[in-house]
Amino acid sequence: MLRPTVPVVLASASPRRIELLKGIIDEFAVCPADIDETPEPGETPRDTARRLAAAKAHAVARNHPNALVIGADTVVELNGESLAKPIDAQDAVRMLEELSGNTHRVVTAVCLVAGLKEDLFDVSTEVTFRNLSDEEIQAYVASGEPMDKAGAYAIQGGAQPFAVNVKGSLSNVIGFPVEEVSLRLSGYRVRV
Repeated sequence: MLRPTVPVVLASASPRRIELLKGIIDEFAVCPADIDETPEPGETPRDTARRLAAAKAHAVARNHPNALVIGADTVVELNGESLAKPIDAQDAVRMLEELSGNTHRVVTAVCLVAGLKEDLFDVSTEVTFRNLSDEEIQAYVASGEPMDKAGAYAIQGGAQPFAVNVKGSLSNVIGFPVEEVSLRLSGYRVRV
């Protein structure tokens, strides 16, 4: 468990990120950033995640100048296109149909900001879904779980049986690459 020697602020209200960060830091504040998360024209999914992670961290850092602020953003990419959070149940069905039987990439960008110091990085994980039946997709969407998730699924939840292969960090797919974040925090006056 890391014990920060400076205040730590997570620039996110995501219950998944909060839970994952609790696994590596014993004390931190939660202060969500209020920013527009719309991708910019011509932007790759990875570039979107990096821009949004940095924007979240810097927006919160303005009000917490003596803290280490952690911003993060996760995108699901299939064939170069970003699958964001679904806008409705029909959109969630569409996304899951696209992911069915295919390999996609989950990219989480993280930005650590402390004063003038910034560390912006991203972690990529490949996830392969088995072929999903229409009934499985409909039942999963009806559960409501996909509605606030990038790519319309939670690998730690009801979509766990959908994934037949995960190549890389599982915590990254959940929305926060704890292994890489732990390594990077050592440069920010965080002690073990």
